Amino acid sequence: MRVLIIHNAVAPDAPPDDRDVLVQVDAVSQALHRLGHEFSALPCDLDLAELRGRIRTAAPDRVFNLVESLGGYGRLIAHVPALLDALEIPYTGSPSEAIYLSSHKPVAKALLAAAGLSTPPTVAAHPGPSFEGAGSTFTCGDGLFVVKSVWEHASVGLDEESLVRGRAPEDALLLARSASCGGACFAEPFIEGREFNLSVLAGGAKGPQVLPAAEIDFRDFPQGKPRLVGYRAKWDEASFEYHHTPRRFDFPAGDAPLLEELGAMAKKAFRTLGLRGYARIDFRVDPSGTPWILEVNANPCLSPDAGFAAAAARGGLSFEEVVSRILADVGGSMEEMTERVRPSPGEVTFRHEP
Repeated sequence: MRVLIIHNAVAPDAPPDDRDVLVQVDAVSQALHRLGHEFSALPCDLDLAELRGRIRTAAPDRVFNLVESLGGYGRLIAHVPALLDALEIPYTGSPSEAIYLSSHKPVAKALLAAAGLSTPPTVAAHPGPSFEGAGSTFTCGDGLFVVKSVWEHASVGLDEESLVRGRAPEDALLLARSASCGGACFAEPFIEGREFNLSVLAGGAKGPQVLPAAEIDFRDFPQGKPRLVGYRAKWDEASFEYHHTPRRFDFPAGDAPLLEELGAMAKKAFRTLGLRGYARIDFRVDPSGTPWILEVNANPCLSPDAGFAAAAARGGLSFEEVVSRILADVGGSMEEMTERVRPSPGEVTFRHEP
């Protein structure tokens, strides 16, 4: 099979979260080589006309889509798969519509809530509107809120300064945070408690397979330091957070019911948003034991040292097996995807903040 790996172009002075895609390209290339496929890699930028020509020249049987942004804009992540749809070339990962919906975090949260999945509500957004779903029962009021980017992933702009105590953040505060968040941002209640990552991989015997759950270990955080997996924890190798947020896969027997619930929620979120191939769902579990979906990542990092590869290895899967299963799962019609993500009438409301 001829496989074309398409990824976002990376500038020489790019930050570490952007450069990581090159690590993924190398890892996937090596796996494709060991699997016996022909492959080549193609960086892309905002020139979609040139990209279209180069794709046609390459004439791949399949595209391995590793595009995380275009021109540095995470909100353009769905444009390359949309182009591949127009060219009728099969590609790995989620369909363009599902990538768009899941990447817009407030919209994704509204769809999850409409499906009955617990997720902290969007209480403010800049620019509006906010999105609310009837499935969320979180009580808002005075408390601790976290400001996040609407579109950017890799925890861009997320640090201790993102936390706001008091009433829900107003537009002026969100505007002040928007530059560090890469533009549009929103606020939601901050869930104190345990943090879990659940990876989902297509091609299981009974549909999408939920890989072993990973928990972020905050035990070395000093008293009063917010337990937050922000940008430093993921990318700044000189930071305290980077070295004190390890993942763990070993749990006491008493956690078995919780892990089962998290797995069921992850699989339902995967299907609700019409995802395909692979994904990661991030959770917080509050002190009462209630799980809350924080975010759904339709194209999580495939670097060998990242969480998805670690969960697969814990589940007894080699990286080649992961790539093979992602490469095989390119089916699913537009009608199927639409049925998965369409909420029932009246379940999702759209409102502007006053």
